[in-house]
Amino acid sequence: MQQADATEKVIIGVDPGTQVMGYGVISVKGQQITLVQYGVIHLSKYTTHELKLKKIFERISQLIDDYLPDEMAIEDPFYGKNPQSMLKLGRAQGVAMAAALARDIPIVEYSPKKVKQSVTGSGAASKEQVAYMLEKILKMELSKEFMDATDGIAIAICHHYHANSPAAAASSSGSKKSKKGGWGAFVSENPGRIK
Repeated sequence: MQQADATEKVIIGVDPGTQVMGYGVISVKGQQITLVQYGVIHLSKYTTHELKLKKIFERISQLIDDYLPDEMAIEDPFYGKNPQSMLKLGRAQGVAMAAALARDIPIVEYSPKKVKQSVTGSGAASKEQVAYMLEKILKMELSKEFMDATDGIAIAICHHYHANSPAAAASSSGSKKSKKGGWGAFVSENPGRIK
């Protein structure tokens, strides 16, 4: 008996950080979500910010090469009280995005509140509540050692939920890069502004 062939989509979710960067790679076939890989990139051992950025680029590039994601979902830096920290976090996000853009992978950004709300139903959920709900969604136990990686997984799942919503289907006119804006859409809509 032949089953209807559902197309598989691989999504990498990235939670940018300057000390620890979390990531999660999921595979989606129909509505079935499978966790492919998750982990953290420890950056505190590197002495300069530039070296941290280099390691982020190299590691995200390696993950892309290993898992060939169709799309990247990344968390927007949230507004903090320290502008210097915000600037460094934005650079870390930009370097991760550059790794995807270098391979023509569309990128969508989500706020931390949107990610938590999508996974738990509450935009104010704790990291533990997010991890608990991810275990229910994925039907598996996640390693407590990689608690920072749960945000990366949650971002990927949030993207799956939003990319496949009726509203997203109505607003996207068949173009992968037009969905939800983001850098991929900007690049495709403004080719003359990219050097």
